[in-house]
Amino acid sequence: MFSPQGPSLRELCVQALSSVERGYDLLAPKFDHTPFRTPQSILAATTEALSELGPFGEGLDVCCGTGAGMLVLGPLCEGRVTGVDFSAGMLARARDAHPEAAWVRADARALAFVEDFDLAVTFGALGHFLPAERPALFEGVYRALRPDGLFAFPLGAPPPLTSLAHWTTLGFDLAMRVRNVVRRPPFVMYYRITPLSAIRDDLTAAGFSVDVVGLTALGQLANGSPRYGLVLARKPADAY
Repeated sequence: MFSPQGPSLRELCVQALSSVERGYDLLAPKFDHTPFRTPQSILAATTEALSELGPFGEGLDVCCGTGAGMLVLGPLCEGRVTGVDFSAGMLARARDAHPEAAWVRADARALAFVEDFDLAVTFGALGHFLPAERPALFEGVYRALRPDGLFAFPLGAPPPLTSLAHWTTLGFDLAMRVRNVVRRPPFVMYYRITPLSAIRDDLTAAGFSVDVVGLTALGQLANGSPRYGLVLARKPADAY
């Protein structure tokens, strides 16, 4: 699961007992050697799907981590690309890997951009936001986009009830809830708080029109539906 260059069990425990920001600062030097980094297959499938809708002008990676999203924004955007994250440690790694991009340290729940971008993406970050926090996140992305701008991100289908993935994510979320009851500050990371129906409702409330396309290159479930969908949230062209 982890490469030899990845974090030890002790390091993971220290991270999990820290705040989200401090935990990712600690994990940053080894983050790219963990399964938490967005897999190349998902980045490639996202790039392929978005290439049919571009090219785009300027791009934003929300909660950019160590900068994996630049592998999507770089080929698609003709203008500058920017990553935003609140972990200084993760931004330092991103800056080293992609010195051509701009990097901003900020809380994604309070983005200060106003109509600066044509495409925004995020990868694997939504589980860090409680349902009550998602409206502020999505409203900030909406403001950051120019009219007709696009906010895109992959979202996995819920694993079948009989699968190991279902019970693993359920167990992880229960463990995190117990941890956050008994220890402060909380470490917010849940796998089961981002159902598509709730995400669609929150995006629509923020002003987006929402569509979802299947990322068929990433495989199918037993019922034939795609394992991953790409959420496409469009800001209206006449938005002011």
